[in-house]
Formats: sequence, C-alpha cells, structure tokens
Amino acid sequence: MPKITINDMEIEVEAGTSILQAAEQLGIEIPRFCYHDKLSVPANCRMCLVEVEGGPPKPAASCAIACGDGMVVHTESEMVKKARKGVMEMLLINHPLDCPICDQGGECDLQDQAVSYGFDRSRYHEDKRTVSNKDLGPLIGTEMTRCINCTRCVRFAEEIAGTPVLGQFNRGEDSEIGTFIGEIVDTELSGNLVDICPVGALTSKPYAYSARSWELTKTETIDVHDSLGCNIRVDSRGREVMRILPRLNEDINEEWIDDRARFSCDGLAAGRIDRPYIRDEESGKLVEAEWSEAFVYIKKKLSGVKGDKIAALAGDLVDVEAMVAMKDLMNALGSPNMDCRTDSGVFNTDNRASYLFNSTIAGIDEADAILLVGVDPRHEATMINARIRKNWLEKKIPISLIGEAVDLTYPYEHMGTGPKDLEKLVKQYAGKVKAKKPMMIVGSGVFRRDDGMAIHALLHEAAEALGIVKKNWNGFNILHGAASRVGGLEVGFLPQKNGLNFSEIISGTKDGSIEALFLLGADEFNARVHIGWKTFVVYQGHHGDHAAERADVILPAAAYTEKDGLYVNTEGRPQLAKRAVTPPGDAKEDWAILRAMSEHICRKPLPYNSQLELRTRIQKEWPIFKKINEVAPAKWVKPSMKGRILKDSFILPVPNYYLNNPICRASKTMKTCTEAFTNQNDFQEAAE
Repeated sequence: MPKITINDMEIEVEAGTSILQAAEQLGIEIPRFCYHDKLSVPANCRMCLVEVEGGPPKPAASCAIACGDGMVVHTESEMVKKARKGVMEMLLINHPLDCPICDQGGECDLQDQAVSYGFDRSRYHEDKRTVSNKDLGPLIGTEMTRCINCTRCVRFAEEIAGTPVLGQFNRGEDSEIGTFIGEIVDTELSGNLVDICPVGALTSKPYAYSARSWELTKTETIDVHDSLGCNIRVDSRGREVMRILPRLNEDINEEWIDDRARFSCDGLAAGRIDRPYIRDEESGKLVEAEWSEAFVYIKKKLSGVKGDKIAALAGDLVDVEAMVAMKDLMNALGSPNMDCRTDSGVFNTDNRASYLFNSTIAGIDEADAILLVGVDPRHEATMINARIRKNWLEKKIPISLIGEAVDLTYPYEHMGTGPKDLEKLVKQYAGKVKAKKPMMIVGSGVFRRDDGMAIHALLHEAAEALGIVKKNWNGFNILHGAASRVGGLEVGFLPQKNGLNFSEIISGTKDGSIEALFLLGADEFNARVHIGWKTFVVYQGHHGDHAAERADVILPAAAYTEKDGLYVNTEGRPQLAKRAVTPPGDAKEDWAILRAMSEHICRKPLPYNSQLELRTRIQKEWPIFKKINEVAPAKWVKPSMKGRILKDSFILPVPNYYLNNPICRASKTMKTCTEAFTNQNDFQEAAE
C-alpha cells in the first residue's frame, strides 16, 4: 500500500487510489467539475489540478493520477492557485453569468468555485457563443449555454442509466452536449442528471422557478413508491412539498433515486381527501361529515354484523403502525379476515427468509451470476436494476431471465417464460453451477396466480439445487412491489385462523359472506368493479382514487410526507419516515384514526394513546423493530408444501411505471411522462 504526503500530512492508501480520493480521506477538498465518485474519470475539466513534487514542472490532474509510494503533493501552492484561476477564467468566458435567474443558484458548484478562484471582472471582450437548448423530455429543462462540457450527464446516461442517448458533438469551442435526432432521455433515472450537473445547464422542469434552496425546510425521510425504501430529502415551504431529492445510503439507493420518487410530489397536493364523508342513502352521493358523525355511522352499520363477516385490506403505501392498529381493531371485532397482499399474491409466509431479499440490496455487488424470475427490475425497483447494471458493467457477470422479455439496460440470456422453464433449468444445471455467489431475484408477479404456493416451493428447490443458498451466502431474493408489503408480513397482517385472504375477501363481498370491509389505503384494484354493492365499505386514505369512489364512508388520512411512520423494505430493513409538512384539512395519521374509531365500535378502545406507546408495543411483540435501519438475519427453512404447477407464463405486475399508486395517478407530471414516453416509443417503433 503506497504512502503519500499531501499538504504535509501522510496517509497510506489502497493501490490505485487517486490523489483526489486520498485528499478526501484526509479531509482536504479539491475542487472538481467533471469528476464524480460513481462515474468513470475523464479528467477534462482541469479544475482539480495539484502540484506533485519531482514530477513534470506543471500542475497535474489529481482525479486521474494514482498515488505512488513516497509521492509528495501540494493542493494550495501558488502554482496550483494560479492554474485553477486560469481554468476558472476560461470556463467563464462563454458562461452567461445569469445566476439571479438560474434555478441552480445557491447550490451551484461553478458559483461556489468562482467565489474561490474567479476574478471580479472579465478580460474577455469578444462575443460570447450561445448553444441551442435541447428537448430532453418532460422532466429535464435545458439551458445549454451554461454548459461547461464536463460530460457528467453523458457518462451517467451511458454507465448508470444504461441509455446512451446523450453525447458530445463537434470540436473545440463548438463542442456541445446533445441527443440523437428525435431522442429524449428515456430512462427512469433522468432526474439524477439534474443532481450531477455542476452548473445550471440541466434543471428540473416541474420545479423550475418555484423556490430558492435557502427558502426550503429540509426533512430526511424515505420513499414509499416501491419496496426499497430509498433514502430521500423532502424540501418543503410552508405546507407544500416543493421537491424531493436523493439522500446518500450506500446500502440501498447509493446517491440516486428514480423519477417516480422524485417528480410525483405534485400529486401529494392534488385530488386530496381533506375531510370525512358519508354516502347519503337516498341520493347515493357523498356528503361532508364531522369525525364523530362518521364514527357513529360506522357503528350503526356494523351493529349486528358478526365478526367473521367483517374484513380489512391494507394498501401499498400504509405504514406498520397503521397495520398493527387495524389488526388490533379486527381482533377486537372478532374478525380473522385481513390481508396486506392486495396484489392477490399467495406464497408461504411461515419463515422470514422465504419472503425477504436475503442477500440485501448491497449484496447484488457481490453476486457473480444472477437469475431473474418473473421480474422487470427496471420498472418494479429501478435502483435494483441500476445495481445489477453496475455489477454487469464492472464484472460482466452472466445474467439470465425466465419471464417476459423486457429491456433491462444490460444483456441477458432469455431462458423461457414460465415455471416449466424453471423446472427444466433446475434439471439441467442442478449441482453444476460454478458461481461462488449466484443470486435469484423473484418478482412479486410470480405469486399472483392460483399455483403461487407451489411455485414458491419450486423456487426454494431451485435455490438449493443451483447453489443459490449455501453456507455463508443466501442469494434467494423476493422483490416485493409495495412499501407496505414486508411490514405487513412481519406483523402478521394476514388471514388469521380460518380467515380469508385478499381474493377470498373480494369474492365474499359478492356472495354475501363479507358484509363490511375496511380499506386501509387499498387503492390497487378497481373497487367499483370488484367489490359487491351490498357490502358496507369504509375507506381510509389520502386520495380520491379507486377505493374512494366505492366507499360508503371516507376517512381522510395523512400521506407519507405528512406523518412519522415505520416501514420495512424488501430486505426486511425497518426504516423511519419523517413528517415534512402537515396534513391538509381534517386529515389525521392512520393509527390515530383507528384509535379514535375504536372508542365507538369496540367494547374497549385500542390500548395506546400515542404513537410512542404503539411503537413500544410493536417493538415488544416484534423485536426486529428495535434496530432501525438494520437487517435482522433470517433462517433458511425449506417449505414442505408443494402442488400442481400450471403452464401459464409469468406476467409482469407493473402495467404503467408512472401511474402505479394514488399519489402518482394524481400527479400531473406523471401523466405527462406517460404521454411523452408512450409517444417516444411509438416514434422509435415507426423508425425501426
């Protein structure tokens, strides 16, 4: 390991470490524009120049030079300062200097470095060049005259997103960044281009001219649009969420988030339910009501209804506290009918390892072979797909897919479409897999069929036969589709003894076996079509979506940015969502609504008066919640149940990436994306 001295401080680093990285380890910040930790090194901005003793008598690019043993480096010498000032002066020659109207103002790398190394006036008096703006789609705005040609966006699109639609055209002073003819940036990660751009050339179209960064209140929380629990920062002003940005977490999302998490925030204010409603029995219309009126009406409707004729379903965005409170409410009413699997998935939940992402998300980096089964990670969990692509890009690992063929941004071998193909694979390769850490990623759509339990058992058999589960390695991974799913499984929001599951509850509303149904944010299906009209329906949620249209009583709840809540991601990692803004109107937190309701419809109210008391109860009964942001180990147990497997192909569960939940469906931005990218795909098909 080489030892290097930087500014009279000695450090020992790994071989191959650059001078810039070594300086960071010492707490020395070297300015840079083109360099980024997660991207390849082009060394073209020349801002990170340093002086290396004994080397050529000129500044050296610290991002591209590896540390050598005995090397002595200076980052603040007169030579370095003069060189950086020269680079800065050249960068500003053609820059429009329009900071007062630039959305990047206040958080701009160029602005910050200009303060440190810029002059108070320009020596350039010729005409400045201008560059035409580019159409990158509905999410990314462009002011290309501000571009300094660092090529971060080009490298991100090609290396991380896997959609190389950006490039650098022309030469010399005519160089500019652009797209191929007719192309927009068609990737679910396009919003990250705004974050990595060191100037104001690429900005957020939905956020344009809305606020300055110093005006915003910043809240660290998590995203709930998929099952990963990506770490985010919610920037708000007053009661309005202005934007959502990624937060660094190397174990989950690194420093990226997908476009749905970032740009759907306008849906948090649109189409909201902000007061209770009761459906008038004569006119059939929903009328406003007070909380007490709604609870009294529910009590009236439940009067005389037996417990086994009451059911509850929990939706995709519900927190753990709400599901525990609803489970307690159902138990108090004597109902065993409850389910959190509103995607109709059926699988073995006897042990945790059978439904978790056991290798952890970061474990994808260690895998040396990956088998995808009935999954489209690009649209079901974009950050999982980015991890797989990173691994493929670095190690060229073999990747296989059984299921519907889709564009995953990396090559793979398509080995079939259904469970019969998986059986063939097991017979062909059982005991022959040479990979040391093979991995299987199974999509939630695999279990949305009548033979879900049998397929689950087959997957366990395949995992053992192919060496996916072995000593010190468990590569058996279930990729769930909802933020609430694993939390619900952990606390047992499932059919109790002799209880009905999701499909049976829905059927029961039509045959009369279910007379009352509580929908806890359950908007994943068309309630007007699937729920019988004789069933009394109480909907508790935050948007006037599918379930609200069918409900007889509507109770307004807080969205994920408006409450503190516990969520468990697909790994089994408990995380905390934090309140960034207050709920609109009379909306309340879910657990608090259920606690208040219990005073009217139960013999005894639920035994907690605060969220702290509820969490204490949760941590006592389910110890995994005692350690936030840690993954509790799960013991591998092979299920004994096996049955007949159908020949049907696996079906992907995400019909529309941009409109998969009530927040997204209320978002004007997400609707615009759906239209734009549908038209783009039509254009590409016509061109081909």
